[in-house]
Amino acid sequence: MPPFGGFDPATEVAGGVPILIPNRSGERQQVERPCERTMKTSVYIDGFNLYYGCLKRTAHRWLDILALARALAPKHTIGDVRYFTAKVSTLPGDGDGQQPQRQQAYLRALATLPGVSIHYGHYLAGTRTMPLANPPPGGPKFASVIKMEEKGSDVNLATMLLVDAFRGRFDQALVISNDSDLALPVELVTKELGRPVGVVFPCSLPNRHPSAKLKQVAKFTREVRIATLAACQLPASLTDSHGTITKPVGW
Repeated sequence: MPPFGGFDPATEVAGGVPILIPNRSGERQQVERPCERTMKTSVYIDGFNLYYGCLKRTAHRWLDILALARALAPKHTIGDVRYFTAKVSTLPGDGDGQQPQRQQAYLRALATLPGVSIHYGHYLAGTRTMPLANPPPGGPKFASVIKMEEKGSDVNLATMLLVDAFRGRFDQALVISNDSDLALPVELVTKELGRPVGVVFPCSLPNRHPSAKLKQVAKFTREVRIATLAACQLPASLTDSHGTITKPVGW
């Protein structure tokens, strides 16, 4: 039988406004309805994985990552949104040679978003001798190629995830990545620090498959959907302290 003359606080108290309820003697007294606490969620975005898993050669590259964070956790309060990337450089035979300019415009646009921070790794370029997949008969079996490797972004993401969890900057975290190297920090934050970490897989492009290793350690998982990317685009033109930022042609 419910206490307080038929009033059950477990089912009738909610919301955050004063109400009058009967006490044990039958008199009515004012109490505060407890406010429902929303979960603070921070988002950690592996820019390299997101680009090659969802955005390359699509019409969704002018992505608003703050809007994406809100779309992925619509009932939560968004805390930090951290974007991990490295600045590209022009390579021989690299299209129109404007990749660095397009990336810089995008990074400037992201910097206008409140709560968003950008963390930089770096690219290493080197010449490697690689075997040909289909060497011509009697011809060379190897070729010299320029190989670009992104360094530091995964380490930076893992470090910030662990430090933010230790400092109590979030109740839960979302990691947008398909990099299995992040499995250990995701597991540690969830199990050792008691902060659940979900993994959002950027795998909307063909032949992209979620990491089985990340699935094993994440508190929950989901995938980035094309419709969500389309709905989370930046305005074609923005302004910062340096002037106007314009969406690159073809994006």
